[in-house]
Amino acid sequence: MTNVSPLEGAIADLQAAKTTPELIRATKNLCNLRTIEAISTLIEVLGFNNPAVASVATAGLIELGSQAVPSLLVSLDEKNYGSRAWVVRALASIRDPRSLDLLEHALATDIAPSVRRSAARGLAELNLIYPEDSSKLNRCLLALLAAIKDDEWVVRYSAIFGIELHLLKYNSTYKNLCILGLKQLSSNSESIKVIRLRATLALQRLNPS
Repeated sequence: MTNVSPLEGAIADLQAAKTTPELIRATKNLCNLRTIEAISTLIEVLGFNNPAVASVATAGLIELGSQAVPSLLVSLDEKNYGSRAWVVRALASIRDPRSLDLLEHALATDIAPSVRRSAARGLAELNLIYPEDSSKLNRCLLALLAAIKDDEWVVRYSAIFGIELHLLKYNSTYKNLCILGLKQLSSNSESIKVIRLRATLALQRLNPS
């Protein structure tokens, strides 16, 4: 009898799975191996168009952390919105600075609001160091500032959160520009009430006096 490694067994179980419960169980088993050798298969799972299974695979990739980033960065499927959303969500949660270019591009250009929202969250929380990474932090802030004009309110909401977080933690030459943008969102020129309230809260936290 041929010896089968735990990884090979887990992948075989995943390939044999037919139902969602079977796919979830097989994906969990693959994640539990906690090995970088499972990364490519977990990324494939993101493209199954099964949110319950993709959620498990994403959690496994996030747990692997920065080890998963190189593969995630080259795995975006332009034709599969669901897969893109999970990849961007994973990168945003891992917070690795190598994701900056991809998150910046996704926020500015992706057609899917959920992808743009995840990208905004990722840019808000990247593990960057001030002042050494000032130029990268400013790139994040400028991308978020552009996103407060997004057509989708959920993206604008995430952008407000990101701007507030950056300005509370770091000095920036763009602070006045950001404050102006937040004031516009807090005014009646913004049609969505929750956005006006969130922008107002951000302004209060940034200027408590």
